[in-house]
Amino acid sequence: MHQSKPVHLTRRKFITFLGCAACSPLFLSPNALFAGTHEKRTLDFYHTHTNEKLSATYFDGLNYDNSALAEINDFLKDFRTGEQVSFDSVLLDSLFALKTQAQSRGTFEVISGYRSPQTNEALRKKSGGVAKRSYHMRGKAIDIRLTDIKTSKLRNIAKSLRHGGVGYYAKSDFIHLDTGPVRSW
Repeated sequence: MHQSKPVHLTRRKFITFLGCAACSPLFLSPNALFAGTHEKRTLDFYHTHTNEKLSATYFDGLNYDNSALAEINDFLKDFRTGEQVSFDSVLLDSLFALKTQAQSRGTFEVISGYRSPQTNEALRKKSGGVAKRSYHMRGKAIDIRLTDIKTSKLRNIAKSLRHGGVGYYAKSDFIHLDTGPVRSW
């Protein structure tokens, strides 16, 4: 009969284990949510300032599609200046996860995508709610709503995903999503 060797569990190993076990379900990255699936990821957008529409399959089930990502970057450009950046694919995956968790068939209405430093500064002068070092200036934030989901419900789902920052602007009826630290306001 084979006897297994006892496992020597040090205090450090135990604390590390507890920390990992406690945190892992709370901090799942968007890619972790889709691990093992080969699902295409498509996002549908409507820009509230330009009236443009875009439907882009940015992930084909195995790889990110560079041409679709370029279309999204162009769509989410600073509509005031025409400048654009490469949007964070983690943010796009967060949008896809949000739409999936909400069981939505709607379209993301975009209020704000990329903001150039000049646009961000101009908006800061008009409103106290614009951050000096906004994630919008790095392609890591977006202000949106979904056409078929109440914005308050969307906020709650976004917060439960814990992918980054979630801001709720009830009067303007949109939420802010970013890929920064997990926080909400």
